[in-house]
Amino acid sequence: MKIAKIIKVLEDFTPLHLQESYDNSGLLTGSIDWEVHGVLCTLDVTEEVVDEAASYGANLIVAHHPVIFNAMRSITGKTYNERTLIKAIKKDVAIYAAHTNLDNVYTGINKIICEKLGLLNCRILNKGEGMLVKLVTFVPADHAEKVRNALFASGAGHIGNYDSCSYSIEGTGSFRGGENTNPFVGKKGKLHFEDEVRIETIIPKAKLDQCIIDMLKAHPYEEVAYDVYPLENEFDKVGAGMSGEFKQPVSHKNFMELLKATFKCPVIRYAGKIKKEYRRISVCSGTGGFLLQKAIHNKSDAFITSDIKYHQFFEAEQKLLFCDVGHYESEQFAKEIFYNLLIKNFSTFAVHLSRVVTNPVNYYI
Repeated sequence: MKIAKIIKVLEDFTPLHLQESYDNSGLLTGSIDWEVHGVLCTLDVTEEVVDEAASYGANLIVAHHPVIFNAMRSITGKTYNERTLIKAIKKDVAIYAAHTNLDNVYTGINKIICEKLGLLNCRILNKGEGMLVKLVTFVPADHAEKVRNALFASGAGHIGNYDSCSYSIEGTGSFRGGENTNPFVGKKGKLHFEDEVRIETIIPKAKLDQCIIDMLKAHPYEEVAYDVYPLENEFDKVGAGMSGEFKQPVSHKNFMELLKATFKCPVIRYAGKIKKEYRRISVCSGTGGFLLQKAIHNKSDAFITSDIKYHQFFEAEQKLLFCDVGHYESEQFAKEIFYNLLIKNFSTFAVHLSRVVTNPVNYYI
C-alpha cells in the first residue's frame, strides 16, 4: 500500500483546505508513491520520534505539529527541526502533518477534549463562514429520488445534527433539443414540456465538485441544468473551539481536579470568576486566548485553553473562569485521533502510538 492511500483517509477526515493560511499541513518529507511499512502517530516530530518510528519498521510519521513551519533557507542541523529532517530523510521516513485543519474540524481535538471531560451537546464555538453553497437542479419526477440520494451520499444535505436535508418543488420544465442531441424525453427539434422536481440542498463548498460529479451520473438528462448559490450561513461543522455542558453541575474543586486528571497537568493557571458550580464549558486546544470573548458571549462558566498571555488573563474579569492547562497537555490527544482513524480503516496494518513524551516544558512542584 502506498502513502497516498493513507493520506486520502487522513484528508477525507480533516481536509487540508480547513487549515489556517499561516499553516503548513500536508506531506512534508517523502513521496506519496512510497510503499508504507508502518505508521507512527505522534504530537510532535523530534529526532527521538524518528528513531522510534525506525525501531518499529514504520516509514511514515503522522503528526499534529508540522516540523517545517516557518520558512527554511538551509538545513544544516543547527536546530532541532533541521536535525529531525536530516534524520528522517536519511532513514527514508516520510512525515505528514495535520495541524490547524485538525483543530478546525468538528471531530478533531476539541471534540475529543469535550468527550473526555464528559460534556454533552457539543457545538463549534467560532463557526466557519463562507464555506457553504446551495445546489439547485431540475429532475424528471420519476428520477428525483435517485438524484437526491446521490447528492446525500456525496455529502450534501447536512444541517446541524440532521442529514438528508433538501427541499423539493414540483413544476414544469421546457426544452427543445438540436440536431446533435439525444434527448432522454421528447424529440429533437420539437419543444417539449416535462413534469420535473426542483431539488435544492446545502453543500460544504469543499464537497461541491464531487457532489456535482455524482449528481450528473445519477441524472438521466443529456444536459443537466443546475445552479450554485454562495451562502453567508455559518457552517456548524467547521471552526475553532467548542462548547458543551455537563449533565449535572460540577463543583469548583471537582472541576479543577477533573482538568488535572484529564490533561495530566500538575498545575493549572487561571483567572476570572470562581463559581460554586460549573455547567457550560468552552474549550480550545492549543493557543486559544483569541476566543475568550466568544466563550463569554456563549455564557460559558469556564474556558479551557493554553498559552494565555499575562494581559489576557485580565480580560476574563469576573465573567468566567479562564484556565490554561498547557499547550502540550491540550493537544496530546491528536495522536489518539490519528491512531483510531487509521486502525479503523486499515485493521491489518501496523499502526503505532508514539511513547515519546515530546513536551519540552517541565514543572517543578
